[in-house]
Amino acid sequence: MEWLELLYGFFMANVLGYGGGPSSIPLMYEEIVPHYGWLTDEEFSNMLALGNALPGPIATKIAAYVGYDVLGWLGLTLALLATVLPSAAALIVLLNVLQKYKQSKVVKGMTLLVQPVIAVMMAVLTFQMAESPADSIGLWQTLIIAAIAFVAMQKFKLHPALVIVAAFVYGGLVLRYTV
Repeated sequence: MEWLELLYGFFMANVLGYGGGPSSIPLMYEEIVPHYGWLTDEEFSNMLALGNALPGPIATKIAAYVGYDVLGWLGLTLALLATVLPSAAALIVLLNVLQKYKQSKVVKGMTLLVQPVIAVMMAVLTFQMAESPADSIGLWQTLIIAAIAFVAMQKFKLHPALVIVAAFVYGGLVLRYTV
């Protein structure tokens, strides 16, 4: 019945993930880590970091990895279908509806008011994912690395993939001696 759990878990996370991959990550996390226990917090963090360094949509990369890890090629296929098909169908239907009613105050209110909810979901996920490195390398080093990454992306407009690669290099060259 794990194939059904894969379909249901990824279907729910992506149907409710308004705003694309980043907003569905917390929902996928809830299904993958606490609900089904397919990955640990640390495994999810590593998979997310590596997935962000690769090109393409993050939701499909998460689905492919977890699906393959759980049920091999069948799991990969089911998780990808559960991730892509609902989004594609919803996109077609919703874009037609939104286009038709784009001047409606209700539609404008719906799209504006869901944004703070997504921001809070991302903040909660960030704090949950920060626990593992804070336990491993210490709170201060975790905060310093996070601050450097933030400045690199915001002030210097460095691409997130480059920041992730720099973190991999730092972790491999420096942290391997301290952890």
